[in-house]
Amino acid sequence: MTQTDAPIHFLLVDDLEENLLALEAMLRRDGLTCLKARSGDEALELLLTHEVALALLDVQMPGMDGFQLAEFMRGNARARHVPIIFVTAGSADNQRRFRGYEAGAVDFIQKPIEADILRGKAAVFFDLFQQRRQVQAQRDKMEAYAAQLRAADQRKNEFLAVLGHELRNPLMALRAGLQLMERDDAHSRVVGIRERMAVQVFHLSRLIEDLLDVSRIDQGKINLRLERVAIHTVLDSAIETSRPRIEAGGHVLTVDLPEDPVWVTADFTRLSQVISNLLTNAAKYTPPGGRIWMGARPDHDAVEIIVEDNGVGIAPELQKSIFNLYTQLHGPDGRFAEGLGIGLALVKHLIDLHEGGIAVHSDGPGTGSRFTIRLPTSI
Repeated sequence: MTQTDAPIHFLLVDDLEENLLALEAMLRRDGLTCLKARSGDEALELLLTHEVALALLDVQMPGMDGFQLAEFMRGNARARHVPIIFVTAGSADNQRRFRGYEAGAVDFIQKPIEADILRGKAAVFFDLFQQRRQVQAQRDKMEAYAAQLRAADQRKNEFLAVLGHELRNPLMALRAGLQLMERDDAHSRVVGIRERMAVQVFHLSRLIEDLLDVSRIDQGKINLRLERVAIHTVLDSAIETSRPRIEAGGHVLTVDLPEDPVWVTADFTRLSQVISNLLTNAAKYTPPGGRIWMGARPDHDAVEIIVEDNGVGIAPELQKSIFNLYTQLHGPDGRFAEGLGIGLALVKHLIDLHEGGIAVHSDGPGTGSRFTIRLPTSI
């Protein structure tokens, strides 16, 4: 139930039970909750625990009378703004009215009470209370939206800073390689220089492809070319794509696949991209000489693909946001690993398009990570 759908409370204060019942019967309607008190002390207790839209106070009560109760209410921050209507059986002369208005009353009603008049006056305050609720709810939504915009703007600024760094490094390497190749004494090293430049060109192309994929996601333009494919062929392709990164880190990759073929309806290229991304991340966030394990196993009408490593791990509070755009983790050296922080967001989106799911588990920093993809199998 939202705040605007919650019942509206109103308070009746009278020392006679029959008067309370009569007033409640006159004002009863859907969406209203009546709070009844037979003394000023009881009324103050109710006001401390409930938000009240209107208070109807009997003027003549033993002990604390209606005027005194109203003065107490005006001195309480929670009850200060509650509209008060005094109910009196005696004549409301000017002196009594002045005291009542001075105590915070908005109106007087004399007994015997005309039900239509009471309901009409009360309805005004109930409607005003509901409108204030709606305004408050809208303000809360706007504040939450503004906070989201500020957070998004902060993430955007961080992303642009990372993007500039990621693009500058390979460009500087390419420029240095070209300068070396122009030297007369560099001819004997041309092959090695070209290889390093090729690595940087590949890195640049991956960054640009990731940026284009993010743009396609925002515009809803990623379309899958679905076909019936065998899981082991997808995994083989992903291994070949990520092997250079795995070997560069000196990691040991273990693969465990089922003996019988497992088929899924998928976009071969996109699914291979997903697995390759997970393998590359495992290599990126695992110290040199680490272990990476990848496996697949059928589970009823689905297949689970698991990529596990013994790397830096993920703190519990970060696991909830790991698939958000621009989320980055510290690498084995304690610094943010290379990349734009968009890879896992792409992975999740592509898995969602395949009507599958992905989950992450880690026992915390230094304990490694496990990513589990679940896809429906194809007959």
